[in-house]
Amino acid sequence: MVNYQLSDGVEYRARSHINIYDSPKCDRLATQAALGRHLRALNQSLNNVNLDTKAVMVRVCEDDYPGWLDLRDIELLEVTETSYHPLVLSEAEIREKLPIAITFTHEAMHQSNYYLWGGTVGPNYDCSGLMQAAFVAAGIWLPRDAYQQEGFTQPISISDVQPGDLVFFGTAEKATHVGLYLGDDRYIHSSGKAQGRDGIGIDFLSEKGDAVSQAYYQQLRGYGKVVASYQPS
Repeated sequence: MVNYQLSDGVEYRARSHINIYDSPKCDRLATQAALGRHLRALNQSLNNVNLDTKAVMVRVCEDDYPGWLDLRDIELLEVTETSYHPLVLSEAEIREKLPIAITFTHEAMHQSNYYLWGGTVGPNYDCSGLMQAAFVAAGIWLPRDAYQQEGFTQPISISDVQPGDLVFFGTAEKATHVGLYLGDDRYIHSSGKAQGRDGIGIDFLSEKGDAVSQAYYQQLRGYGKVVASYQPS
């Protein structure tokens, strides 16, 4: 049994890519902390009661995302000398950086990849993980999940959508999928195996696409413009 615990109030930096899970069982990926990302421990007094779970609850600083870290991965963290401080970007600065995000998705698509629930570190991503990674490549932070990204962006009409805007899909109640608009009714996204391409591909926002494109098009919720970089609470 690993008996080392993270300390409350201390900020850590990932020395390697680290998996973050959605429960103390550590059997289902929630997100990933890439090399260099910052984390803090949560509720250490409560976690000490759950040592038999072999996990500690953490929050990833850049997007406030919570999850469980396998205690065996604590050795992949180091105490930071400088706390994370997000950049504040104007809408104009963000628009200038969008080509970087678009290029990132194309380069990711041309690597061998598959859809990975919780994936934010290449080559394998989930839908919102790909969006987050693409924008981070441009120095812009988004929240982690598709519904959070939808709430973070500025809603826009189809007549105003431009390359670099986000496209959201799902039910009437909630966004469950997201892609990056490329222009000409095309968008790039990482889609699953059951409904999708089991990885990154380009689909159409119209009836002219194949079965995969049409299935997502029928779930289209709307479009969002990124006008700020996420500021942690």
